[in-house]
Amino acid sequence: MSARIGQVEHFITAPGGCMWVRVKQALGSVPREAGSWMLVSQAAILNTIGGGQLEFLAIDHARRLLKGDDVPHVLDIPLGPDIGQCCGGRVVLGFDVLDATGERHLLASLKEQQAAQPHIFVFGAGHVGRALAETLAPLPYNVAVVDTRPDLLDGIDSRVAGHVSPVPETFVRSAPVGSAFVAVTHDHALDFMVTREALLRRDASYVGMIGSGTKRAQFKRWFLEERGNLACFEGLVCPIGAGAAADKRPEIIAVLTSAELICNMGQQHCLELSPVPAFASIGGDA
Repeated sequence: MSARIGQVEHFITAPGGCMWVRVKQALGSVPREAGSWMLVSQAAILNTIGGGQLEFLAIDHARRLLKGDDVPHVLDIPLGPDIGQCCGGRVVLGFDVLDATGERHLLASLKEQQAAQPHIFVFGAGHVGRALAETLAPLPYNVAVVDTRPDLLDGIDSRVAGHVSPVPETFVRSAPVGSAFVAVTHDHALDFMVTREALLRRDASYVGMIGSGTKRAQFKRWFLEERGNLACFEGLVCPIGAGAAADKRPEIIAVLTSAELICNMGQQHCLELSPVPAFASIGGDA
């Protein structure tokens, strides 16, 4: 579950206020690292500190605090038989009423993290491109779809940036270091141009192209003629999503390609996986 900025902004306006629950310390084997957090209101929760009995306990405790019960703002919890978990570690949870100062800290940190998320560029908004965009949309990445045809970008997921360009490969040249590129256009020549640009950058976290073994071989011959080299070519994933299933439906290709992307993106700095830094106490211990 990725806590998007809009979700947080909406959540904190709910009547009755909310508690900001954070993992202050994480010792040994635990579900989430220090800095992980969740928001708890009387009716809902947002984000997670690890699930299971630990989270049920934290939600109940947060709601007691919201009701005004005289209970502590810090809990030291061993993850053992007493709470029905067998992790064997220990977590210290902090509970703070999310006031105006806390909101500013939380939103500023989330915006900074979102800006630092890895970028994925999908070239082509056809069946596979749209399916891939929809699969990636809820994940902690900055996803963009680029196509030459404006009408195909209509109705694209609001969490995905849509770009119309007669020269899509220009987006490859201007992309941040460590970006991922997936060519799934309607035109083999365009796939080749985009993929060539991505491979020649030498700093992409993933370069994938839809196709087959034959298309890969054709691209290799063309690429070597067009200033490419074998070292760069070896960075190409083509076909994308290959090897795990013979099913060629767009949705299946999208899921398998998403798995490849996740495995190749490396260490992520994102809303869900990066902890929010601890700030000064807000309504209790920090």
